[in-house]
Amino acid sequence: MVHDGQNTSNSQDLGQIREEIDSVDQQIQQLINRRAKLAEAVAKAKFAAEENPMFYRPEREAQVLRNVMERNEGPISDVTMARLFREIMSACLALEAPQSIAFLGPEGTYTHSAVLKHFGHDAIVRPLPTIDEVFREVEAGSAHYGLVPVENSSEGVVNHTLDCFKSSHLNVIGEVELRIHHQFLISENTRKDSIKQIYAHQQTLAQCRKWLDAHYPGVERVALSSNAEAARRIRNEWHSAAIASDIAANIYGLEILHSNIEDNPENTTRFLVIGREKVPQSGNDKTSLLVSAHDRAGALLEILAPFAKHNISLTSIETRPALPEKWAYVFFIDLEGHIEQENVKAAIAEIRPLVKEVRVLGSYPAAVL
Repeated sequence: MVHDGQNTSNSQDLGQIREEIDSVDQQIQQLINRRAKLAEAVAKAKFAAEENPMFYRPEREAQVLRNVMERNEGPISDVTMARLFREIMSACLALEAPQSIAFLGPEGTYTHSAVLKHFGHDAIVRPLPTIDEVFREVEAGSAHYGLVPVENSSEGVVNHTLDCFKSSHLNVIGEVELRIHHQFLISENTRKDSIKQIYAHQQTLAQCRKWLDAHYPGVERVALSSNAEAARRIRNEWHSAAIASDIAANIYGLEILHSNIEDNPENTTRFLVIGREKVPQSGNDKTSLLVSAHDRAGALLEILAPFAKHNISLTSIETRPALPEKWAYVFFIDLEGHIEQENVKAAIAEIRPLVKEVRVLGSYPAAVL
């Protein structure tokens, strides 16, 4: 039996804890605003010192987030703590100079989710209909940066993105890795027991095939141009459902009926951030290269040998036709390290005489989150 005295004591303890939480909240708020004022001071100093200052510094942000994770003592996880700081940094950067980010739209796609993961919710998002237009907007200066998908762990490389790099002089300045979770969505009008159609992008339907076979075996699957379009379409339909992301559910006011229905829970898409500037070393970097080889036997082996010689790890090699030439190819190579590192410089210097062209697409911080 609990005595009244114990109840009173517990209430006092809970009240004291809440008072401490309120005090801590006040201190956190004061410190965040103090950080924001320092960001404004940085902006003033940059405007005074430079004609066209750069406010977004990928290497600096990567270093800050790594430091946050290294010094974190819990109980909040390292990743969650870094995401909190990501949003604080996004808000502070918006005070310095709002950054516009072009991406393959529409809103509510996984690319949109990758933009928010990398730049935070205070970035100005600009959804565009094609990857080509993302490149053009950044090249023209209409957007500060762009974000485009480059490969998926289940579906492979995004050829259109690689082909755009062949004719563009933009730099890769960052990467984003996004775990892809597919949500089964319905609207307030949906009759759960009368679903006749399921909308999604073709790749999404393929990535959820086993789950759909088990749970909705007789329901028609309709492929659309994007998962966001699928989410938009079901808002006014009573007999349909959609497969899309959490962000699409939020944007279009939908209910998640079933969560994480993808057949492969490790399904991940990698995105590249493109911009006009080059990025200094951050301490943990990658470099992307475009190599145009001569049409001869052993060309790829010649290209790879200097990397092995200088102890450089390659993370990806992709091949694309070097149109309009017949039987000519370009290689897209991702490696660990920065172009300013001596071993990377040495390897590229040895490759140049062996090929038609070596172009450094960019050196950039490896994905932190």
